Amino acid sequence: MYSLKPADDQPNQPPQQPQQQPPYGQQPYGQMPPQGYPPQGYPPPQQQQPYAPYPQQSYAPPQDPATGGWKFPALAVGIALLAGANIYQYTQTSKLQEEVAKVQKSLQDEIAGVKETSAISVQTAKRNVDTLKDELAAAQRRAASAVGEAKAEAQRRADEVAAKLTAAQQRQEAALTGKITEVKTATEAVSTEVGAVKTEVGAVKTEVSSTKSELDKTIQNLKRVQGDVGDQGSLIATNSKELSALRQLGERDYFEFKMAKSKTPLKVGDIQMVLKKVDVKKNRFTVEVIADDKNVEKRDRTINEPIQFLTSKARQPYEIVVNSVGKDQIAGYLARPKVLNTRQ
Repeated sequence: MYSLKPADDQPNQPPQQPQQQPPYGQQPYGQMPPQGYPPQGYPPPQQQQPYAPYPQQSYAPPQDPATGGWKFPALAVGIALLAGANIYQYTQTSKLQEEVAKVQKSLQDEIAGVKETSAISVQTAKRNVDTLKDELAAAQRRAASAVGEAKAEAQRRADEVAAKLTAAQQRQEAALTGKITEVKTATEAVSTEVGAVKTEVGAVKTEVSSTKSELDKTIQNLKRVQGDVGDQGSLIATNSKELSALRQLGERDYFEFKMAKSKTPLKVGDIQMVLKKVDVKKNRFTVEVIADDKNVEKRDRTINEPIQFLTSKARQPYEIVVNSVGKDQIAGYLARPKVLNTRQ
């Protein structure tokens, strides 16, 4: 049987206390810092100040009482387009600001790494300098106590140690100067990128303003002509530029066509058309419209005259506008309502 009691020849010993590591900075000279130093998160990261977004501006077009009530929907659509342009501008500005923030974050991380490396290099250099200073002091003491040749040898040794100390200090200063130069270069690069971003934002603002002015001018030049259906006139386009402005208004879908005189129907959008007759001298024509399994003939119509008709697919009328008449052919566009549903 084994006994748990201590043997008589082995006296009881008090338990040994674990040795505690002194705080960092108080270790004996020459002793390496404990494992795991420096702690994670040191030095603390610099807090990045968020960029305030550019204030969103809106534009309210002036009201002209002399123009009549029929222009209010067009102005409302123009305002909506301006708001969309402002939103697009704000989105682009936000993206640019995010890119600038990423560049600054990358630079801050790099600077933090440089600072940490520099701190370690400075501590190592400081220990080396302290060691060299101790050696210099010891050599000077030996030189003071020596005589003759021994004193000269000690003095030579002191001069060598002093030269090493001077060289070490110069290397340390050169290293620190190089790190500072790198940080300055990175800062100048970021400033250049920020300037380029500001220039790009200004170009975007100028482009949006120019586009809006051109759109407003084109919309003002559009003609409103009375059609076949309803009492309210319809805006028509007489060329491709005006047709592009109508598309930007976003009220209808537009389908351009160019058709020749034929017995075979031509599909335009979701309807079909047949050119029956063309009078080039008088700029007149006759077409047959096929929609909802019905054939409706529009006789003796002129160019830039809106041809309107209703279908079961929309509450608003469809609209055909012919802009040019040639020999046995016509060219124009079909305007279809955006919202398609069943008429009650």
